[in-house]
Parts: sequence; structure tokens; C-alpha cells
Amino acid sequence: MAPKYKIGQKVVVTPVKNQRLSPRDSGLEPYAGRIGEVIHFYWISPTRGEVFYIYTVRMETDSKEVVVHEDELESCVA
Repeated sequence: MAPKYKIGQKVVVTPVKNQRLSPRDSGLEPYAGRIGEVIHFYWISPTRGEVFYIYTVRMETDSKEVVVHEDELESCVA
């Protein structure tokens, strides 16, 4: 499975609703609906045949970098 987003692509952060957070996770609510640019991605394979992509996104407004799962992003339509 190929990554859904490319480096340099504009995306919107859309946290998954009803997501259970562990003490190690931080909420994405402050970034919800904000536009950013994919600056890096990598994949993990917790079990054979399963692949998950994780992205580093630099937010447009304040240049902060956040790490999000693929299902927490949407393509930005300009």
C-alpha cells in the first residue's frame, strides 16, 4: 500500500472522533481544521501484512510540527 499523501502536499488536520487517548498521546484538537504541509512520512508494520503511515506536518500559521496518523488528515482543496 502506498502513502496517501506526498511530501509538500497541503493537508487539513481532522482528528478522529471518539479517539481514546493514552497518557502518552496528546490531543490534536488545537490543530483541528488547520492547514499544514507534509514535510516527512514513514511507515510502521505492527503485524505482517499491515502497514500504517505516519506524517509530520508543519502547520501554516505558526510553523509548529505535529505528527499525525494518515486517518487524521484530509487533502486540502485550495
